[in-house]
Amino acid sequence: MSSVDTIFDAASVIPVLTVERVADAVPLAEALYSGGLRVIEMTLRTADALAVMKEMKSAFRDLLVGMGTIRSPAQIDASIAAGADFLVSPGLTPELGAAMIGCGCAALPGVATAGEAMRAFDQGFRGLKFFPAEAAGGIDYLKSLSGPLPDLRFCPTGGISKDRAADYLALPNVGCVGGSWIAPPSLINAGDWRAISYNSQLAAELKALSEETRC
Repeated sequence: MSSVDTIFDAASVIPVLTVERVADAVPLAEALYSGGLRVIEMTLRTADALAVMKEMKSAFRDLLVGMGTIRSPAQIDASIAAGADFLVSPGLTPELGAAMIGCGCAALPGVATAGEAMRAFDQGFRGLKFFPAEAAGGIDYLKSLSGPLPDLRFCPTGGISKDRAADYLALPNVGCVGGSWIAPPSLINAGDWRAISYNSQLAAELKALSEETRC
């Protein structure tokens, strides 16, 4: 299974996907992949989310597909059985944290405060989802966490636009960001794979730009 470091190293902007139809799985994955993205996140918000992930993994075996909106141990088991490479949750409870640590799959549990991040660290996590990023303090808050919590890396998600993504990626404690702007439901439902591929290319290019900024 993939590690959190593998996810961070391979990702730039992780598209956060809500997919209604299984038939959209392969063309969507192809559009994202052709644009240069290698890490994506499904959300467990639709009836066919697990089936969509299975189709994506079958068609593109080197695509790292995570399952998000994980809230229970049962959802962890179902997601791993469907082929999830990593797990993402909106928040963290002791029960969920123990299940994530015990499942052997890379996981990015959600936190929104320094206290939550410290508790996640104590449970064994070194990579976290910062959610909801913009509402929880955004770039300035993450900057303030860098000094006292140097051992943690974050994937900020929530309200991050295309124009703001590069600023997040330039932070030393940010490994990647999550963004729904790459493939919003409106483009998926319209089958506008060209637009999604173009957005994916823009997102992939942000990785190189952020590395240059850090240097």
